[in-house]
Amino acid sequence: MSRLHGKLAVVTGGNSGIGFAIAQRFAAEGAAVTITGRRQAALDTAVAAIGRGVTAVQGDVTSEPDLDRLAAAVQAQGRKLDILVVNSGVAEPAALGEIEPAHFDRILDTNTRAALFTVQKLLPLMGEGSAIVLVGSIAGFIGTPGFTAYNASKAAIRSFARTWARELAPRGIRVNTLSPGPIETPIFDTANDEFREMIRQMVPMGRFGRPEETAAAALFLASDDSSFVTGAELCVDGGAAQG
Repeated sequence: MSRLHGKLAVVTGGNSGIGFAIAQRFAAEGAAVTITGRRQAALDTAVAAIGRGVTAVQGDVTSEPDLDRLAAAVQAQGRKLDILVVNSGVAEPAALGEIEPAHFDRILDTNTRAALFTVQKLLPLMGEGSAIVLVGSIAGFIGTPGFTAYNASKAAIRSFARTWARELAPRGIRVNTLSPGPIETPIFDTANDEFREMIRQMVPMGRFGRPEETAAAALFLASDDSSFVTGAELCVDGGAAQG
């Protein structure tokens, strides 16, 4: 049985990695899915790979006009938005003492500021029974060295979920955080073998996670299976942050 039959979902950053896996799983479960991304070619590839049930809106989540276009495209579908997955994000290292204002602004604008305004822009389209899934990271609470801005941006995401879960409860909207650990996505494509081995050793299960495993957790938080879950954080990390 399709767990999202008849649902309308938006997945930001749905053209690759975790976002793509989530969009693909949601479509397979019967949802009509709209994905976003900055690169039209990547969006076209994702739409072709997912197939039926998915559409794409090109845009940058840090751009208010682009968020307006996304909201207009969703509204044009003529029904309420049931699921919003805020997934767009960037991760770039910079050691303390070497952090430039441009680096800090880029990370916080994309990961934190854009998350807030994406939710705020699409919130009027959501009704009772809707679900918001904010994609955080275990980096938000384990303090990975060399990632000051990124860690802070993901800690803010967790704070958003706690606040919004209470604020939106009277409207019947649930808000939860999905926090992955090391997942085999394009972000690790350029990592050398030494770094990848160091990451693997951090994980009690001894491996990177797969995007599909993160998508399965997102499905739980987005579906009625988690109807009494809000303000929570679900870590998909192979135990990396649980010791």
